[in-house]
Amino acid sequence: MTNKQLLPLLILMVIFSPLAIDIFLPALPMMAKEFFVPMTQMQWSITIFILSMGFGQLISGPLADRYGRRPIAIGGVIIYGLASIMSAYSDSLTLFLMSRLIQGFGACAIVVAAFASVRDKYNAIESGVMYSYLNSAICCIPALAPLLGNVLTEYFGWRSNFEFMAGYAIFAGLILFFTLKETRPEHTEKHKNLISIDHFMPVLKHPVFLFNALVVMLAMAIIIAYVSSSPAWLMVTLGLDQQSFVYWFSVNAAINIVACFQAPQILVKFGARVTIGFGMVLLIFAGLLMLALLAWQTPVAFMLPIMISSLGFSLLMGACAGQALAPFGKKAGSASALLGFIQMSGSAVIVYCLQLLPLNEAEQLALLMLTIIPVYVIWKLPQVKRHIMLDNY
Repeated sequence: MTNKQLLPLLILMVIFSPLAIDIFLPALPMMAKEFFVPMTQMQWSITIFILSMGFGQLISGPLADRYGRRPIAIGGVIIYGLASIMSAYSDSLTLFLMSRLIQGFGACAIVVAAFASVRDKYNAIESGVMYSYLNSAICCIPALAPLLGNVLTEYFGWRSNFEFMAGYAIFAGLILFFTLKETRPEHTEKHKNLISIDHFMPVLKHPVFLFNALVVMLAMAIIIAYVSSSPAWLMVTLGLDQQSFVYWFSVNAAINIVACFQAPQILVKFGARVTIGFGMVLLIFAGLLMLALLAWQTPVAFMLPIMISSLGFSLLMGACAGQALAPFGKKAGSASALLGFIQMSGSAVIVYCLQLLPLNEAEQLALLMLTIIPVYVIWKLPQVKRHIMLDNY
C-alpha cells in the first residue's frame, strides 16, 4: 500500500473519536432534561469517553505491536459501533455513561492503530506532517458534526446522533476491512505480558518523549475544557439558542481547519523548534486575553481567545506528536499508546480537577491556557532544550 493510499484510510480512522465528541453537543441541554440531571453531569459523557480512550490505549498499544495494526483497528470499529447502539437506547444516565466508556475503548483502538501506522511508514518530520494532516481532518468534524447533530436532534431527537455513529462504524468498517493492509514492521518488539511497565518505562524515561507528551497533554486539556464547557457557557449562561451555539462552534472549527492545513507547511519550512515555540506563545497570549475579557460576558469575549488558542494547538499537536514518537521505531504501538494515554487520560483528569474549582468556565480556560507558561520557560533554557528536541529543524 502506497502512502497516498494509506492517508484516506487513516482519515477514516481518526474521525471516529471527534465524531463521538462533537456531534451530540447541541443536544446536551435536551439530554440533561430527559435524564433529569444538571448540565455538569452531562459533561461527564465527554470526559469519561476521553478518559477511557486514554486508559484503553495502554492495552491497545501492546496488542497492536503483537497482533498488528489491522486487527486492532477492525476490532475497535466493532466495539465502537455496538457501544453507539447502546448509547442510542440508554434509558438512564448511568447506562449512557457506561456505553460511552465502552465506546471510548473502541475509539482508542482505532486511533492507536492509525498513529502506529504513521510511525511505521514515516520518519520524524514526515510523521509530524502526517499528524498535522490527520489533525486537519479531525478539525473538520467540530465544524460539521454539530451542524449535522443540530439537524438530527431537531427532527429525530438526540438518540439519532448515536444511531448515526453506529452507521458510520458500519460504513467505515467495511472500507477498512476490505482495503486496510498491515503496516507493522517485522522488527517490532512483542512483549509476552500485555500490561507491563516494561513496555512503557523506556519510552516514558526518554526526555524527548516526556516533554512533547506533556505539551500535547496540556493542549488537549484546553480542547476538552472548551468542548465540554462551551455548551454550558454559551447556551446556559449566555442564553444562546442551538443555532447560535453551532454558529460560534463552527466558526472556531473553520479557523482550526485552516490552521491545521497550514501547520505542515510551517513545520517543514521553519522546523519543529520554531513551530512548537510559536504554538506555546499563542496559547499564553490566548490565556492572557481571556483574563482581560472576563468582565465582558459575551460570545465574542469568550470565543476570540478560544480561536487564538486553536491556532496554537494546531501548531503543537502534529509537531509534538511527531517528535515524541520518532525515537521508537521498534515499539511504535506501545509509544503511540503511551502518548495517547498521557494525552487523553491526563488531559481528562486535569479538566475534571479544574471543574471542581470555584471558577466559571471562562476562568477555568484562562487558567488552563496559562499553565503553558512554566513549560515554555523550561523549554527556553539552553541546557534543557538540547535534551528535549530530537533535531535542529
